[in-house]
Amino acid sequence: MTTAAAELLEMLLGRASTAPVSASQLRALFLLEQHEGINLRTLADGLGSTPSSTSRLCDRLHAVGFVERLPSVSSRRELRLRLSGRGRAFLADLRDRRERELAVVVARMPVESRAMLLKGLESLREAAVPLRDEAAAVPPGSRARTA
Repeated sequence: MTTAAAELLEMLLGRASTAPVSASQLRALFLLEQHEGINLRTLADGLGSTPSSTSRLCDRLHAVGFVERLPSVSSRRELRLRLSGRGRAFLADLRDRRERELAVVVARMPVESRAMLLKGLESLREAAVPLRDEAAAVPPGSRARTA
């Protein structure tokens, strides 16, 4: 049941295309949106990836104008990453398109089912908060690396 629901949700969200970015790049954009001005290593830790892979990912996001690289005030060797105006606009548009896709499906549901869905999603969000907080508390460099 859980797998079927997750796959259905994934299919519905996928109807709102994330082009021109991949799923990994989208995760990076979401992290940069939440953590303005982080450095490459911190972003790599958040993605569970290596700095070199994350650097290439950021190269592609910079090339399409979604990410800006700024010099760090604390270190001349370090760059800070942040979403550009175009990157923010892309995420806002993606959220709008996803919301419209979901609204079509939810509108087809009986009112009682909508109320139950809302209650269930609120419970899911509350249950996920500790997981998000645990992930944020992991010290840099202690996560497994993937290419």
